[in-house]
Amino acid sequence: MKIEKNKATAYWKENIIYLAILLSIWFLVSYGAGIIFKDILDTIELGGFKLGFWFAQQGSIYVFVILIFVYIQLMNRLDKKYGYDRDTKTDPQ
Repeated sequence: MKIEKNKATAYWKENIIYLAILLSIWFLVSYGAGIIFKDILDTIELGGFKLGFWFAQQGSIYVFVILIFVYIQLMNRLDKKYGYDRDTKTDPQ
């Protein structure tokens, strides 16, 4: 029982690290690129639009969707690492 508790604690610690990293990227892209660094990014054009404007309107949405898929992949690996994936046949008790 102690081993299961240690395994669950390690699982959640690693999950929190993943969440912190991905949420930091989310913050930097949405708030940083769209607001804080907008003037610097506006010196670059992408598809005829200033890059700061593009990040604020569309780029951040693309990054958010990509982060969702990255999180899915990370969690699938983490689940397999700790034996919580669907393929593992374990007794729930």
